Amino acid sequence: MFPDCAPLGHGIGLRPKHYPRILDGQRADWFEVISENFMIPGGRPLAVLERVRADTPVVLHGVSLSIGSTDALNLAYLDDLASLIARIEPAWVSDHLCWGSHGRRYAHDLLPLPYTEEAIDHVVGRVREVQDRLGRRILLENVSSYVAFRHSTMPEWAFISAIAEQADCGILLDVNNVFVSAVNHGFRAADYLAGLPADRIGQIHLAGHSDHGTHLLDTHDAPVRGEVWDLYRDAVRRFGALPTLVEWDDHVPPIEGVLAEAERARAAEAQVLGTASDGRTATA
Repeated sequence: MFPDCAPLGHGIGLRPKHYPRILDGQRADWFEVISENFMIPGGRPLAVLERVRADTPVVLHGVSLSIGSTDALNLAYLDDLASLIARIEPAWVSDHLCWGSHGRRYAHDLLPLPYTEEAIDHVVGRVREVQDRLGRRILLENVSSYVAFRHSTMPEWAFISAIAEQADCGILLDVNNVFVSAVNHGFRAADYLAGLPADRIGQIHLAGHSDHGTHLLDTHDAPVRGEVWDLYRDAVRRFGALPTLVEWDDHVPPIEGVLAEAERARAAEAQVLGTASDGRTATA
């Protein structure tokens, strides 16, 4: 496990639909928030976040770092992120291994990179600069993908592993994204997990996806599917207990529904590790 990440347990995303229940005291083990939604001077979302952070761990998860872009890093964005970090004191900070901007215009999407040595060198230098500016190491998440570059020279898992090692950062392992991309591109999801360095993985994401016949789409709008639960169990067998978060961003159910998915993850982890759901060793 990546040493910068604490064993927080099983969390959920902090979403506006759930604010009333959360303000009434409903809690998960921890909450992940979309960084950009709180990089603001004030307002209700930030007030809710500060109230939650007073008694529950929080993780910042960005979507606009565009670490793989050829644009210069957005230093104003990094300064705003640093201010939020100082205000909230998150357990850790993450973003995506992708690009999403060109010429300072944002596509509002998480676009894949070519898996080449040149791209590794490019991203590694940018990650180092980001970490120097923030004063901390970050985690990078594998994204789901629907197209591939024909001139890639290595599999995705070798690419993300090399970046994590050379940039000295962590990996946010999105198990659903591994499964989606494996189906879309025809590789074995188990090979992806087997190719990752265990000491660089700091967090796991789980989510629902949709099946469009010719491809799977990472939609975060439904319960985690059975095949992804199986892959999560494989991840736990390989990497041990890791902080695990359930993402649910569309057709969001009441908070109890999302918490139930987090409890399914806790139970799956306990089953694999032979522990009770409270972390004690299971006995016959």
